[in-house]
Amino acid sequence: MDSPKVFPIANPYELLIQKVVDYAIYLLDPAGRVMSWNTGAQKIKGYTADEIIGRNFSCFYTEEEQAAGVPAETLRIATETGRYTTEGWRQRKNGSRFWAMVVLDPIRQDGELIGFAKITRDMTEQRLAQRAALESERRFRLLVEGVTDYAIYMLSPEGRVTNWNAGAERIKGYAAFEIVGEHFSRFYTPEDVAAGRPDTALEAARRDGRYEAEGWRCRKDGRRFWASAVIDAIYDDGKLVGFAKITRDLTERREAQLQLEQSREQLFQAQKMEAVGQLTGGLAHDFNNLLTGISGSLELMKRRVAQGQTSGLDRYLTMAQGAVSRAAALTHRLLAFARRQTLDPKRIDPNRLIADMEDLLRRTVGPAIAVETVLARSLGPTLCDPNQLENALLNLCINARDAMPDGGRLTIETATLTLDEAGARRRGLPPGGYVAIAVTDTGIGMPPEVVARAFDPFFTTKPIGQGTGLGLSMIYGFARQSGGQVHIRSEAGVGTTVCITLPRHQGEPDSDVAQPPLVEVPRAQSGETVLIVDDEPTVRLLVTEVLDELGYAAIEAADSVAGLQVLLSDVRIDLLVTDIGLPGGMNGRQMADAARQRRPALPVLFMTGYADHPAIDKGALKPGMHVLPKPFPMETLASRIRSIILQG
Repeated sequence: MDSPKVFPIANPYELLIQKVVDYAIYLLDPAGRVMSWNTGAQKIKGYTADEIIGRNFSCFYTEEEQAAGVPAETLRIATETGRYTTEGWRQRKNGSRFWAMVVLDPIRQDGELIGFAKITRDMTEQRLAQRAALESERRFRLLVEGVTDYAIYMLSPEGRVTNWNAGAERIKGYAAFEIVGEHFSRFYTPEDVAAGRPDTALEAARRDGRYEAEGWRCRKDGRRFWASAVIDAIYDDGKLVGFAKITRDLTERREAQLQLEQSREQLFQAQKMEAVGQLTGGLAHDFNNLLTGISGSLELMKRRVAQGQTSGLDRYLTMAQGAVSRAAALTHRLLAFARRQTLDPKRIDPNRLIADMEDLLRRTVGPAIAVETVLARSLGPTLCDPNQLENALLNLCINARDAMPDGGRLTIETATLTLDEAGARRRGLPPGGYVAIAVTDTGIGMPPEVVARAFDPFFTTKPIGQGTGLGLSMIYGFARQSGGQVHIRSEAGVGTTVCITLPRHQGEPDSDVAQPPLVEVPRAQSGETVLIVDDEPTVRLLVTEVLDELGYAAIEAADSVAGLQVLLSDVRIDLLVTDIGLPGGMNGRQMADAARQRRPALPVLFMTGYADHPAIDKGALKPGMHVLPKPFPMETLASRIRSIILQG
């Protein structure tokens, strides 16, 4: 065997090559025998220079490739083409295999082939990672293609379908060959296409990276389904290459939700009707008692007058008027619960109001109950109806007294509150500053099921005949109508706290204005005329009788049309007294506004028993307009008429 030819050092970089460790760099003679060996070759292939120099490079190939003559073929190709590159499995000294990237270059001197330069790189890790990625991609592709509950497909940057899975075919009805290449707007309803929603969806995905929506979409056969859709923009090196789109058919879930909402609405209606039944039952019970007192008193008065007996009539009159007062109080409580009572809000100091009521409250609860007030300094005013707040406190103290039959302690406490978003949400109020008024007793308390119903109208734990069940509901309505809230904390055997929370108001409290005594009803000046418009003949009759007695000229009208005819005439009218709810196409406020086009300074007094209409909201009343809630004493009506005319 010929001895291997020794290569001269071709350039100064040979020493540097010897030190390279990441690449196997070595030389072969024309027959393929190894002539040089660097550090990288030893690291990658496992042979030392002494072990490998002089041996044929075919020992690096697998047995299968050696048998197939691959080593000799690589030398031939490199010789003929000037370079041979490939990737494949190679073999180390210990027999283990690695994936190699190989470059083989022929070396010529004076036109004669004197050998080959060979570079090998170990690419096993990259190969394994690549194969793992390919396998993962293959499995993911199979998974996506096999999914049937979701339509998963790709869109080009222009919105055309580029692939299609089994779920897309099942949900939308198109086979892949029917839809690939078509624009995805085909799945939208004609209304959505006309509104440009497909383009809007792609633009949102481009801008934000993702677009999500629910809406109606169309199947191939034209039927619609409720879809949840997600579109994700796909970028490569900052360039948009397409969109990934996932659609889910939620039609059954939507129908179930609609059925659930319908069931909830039906349940709410049933509960509402049950509440109305309880309300009307309790209302009928209380009003029947009151009507019995009124009708019985009138019947006895009629009998005594027929007999020519006038003694004792005052007693029956007092009984009838007392029943009327209780009926009025009952309707006021109902309106308070419904938040439809007429309030006269003022800036008041709760501390002062409580201090002024303290003697009354002590007498009300009796000597067996110790009353303590804990009033916060710098409480600040609140804007509410002082009479309603007094009634609320009195009711709470009476309830506390009844809860402590053997005596105890009653504490009335005030405090300031500043509610943030979370605290306000827990209390059902807007964020801001509030005044809290709490009444606490050491009585028998209430179990949770009673607390849950405490504000229901006509619900009471007292024996029949000892309570209407409207006290707490009235307090609830008053607090809500005043922009506040009321809460109960109670524990059976420990006691109860009822806390009224009202918005804190800026400014100083209003000074008290004493009401003029109604000992003598003022009489009219000569010629003063009042127009009464009310569809209830009894009301018109009573008001007219009172005005006639006081010297006023009274004109009656039963509806807004007749009333407006009088107001647009030249008849002298010093005051319009009208109900809000009127037949004739206009309510009382509309009639008054129309009349003021002709009579700009006309004073108006609205009488109403249902004062939640925006027409008489305190903030909506114009100067010279006033409100008198029904029912009212005739003396009060006469006094209001006189004072309004004098003001005008």
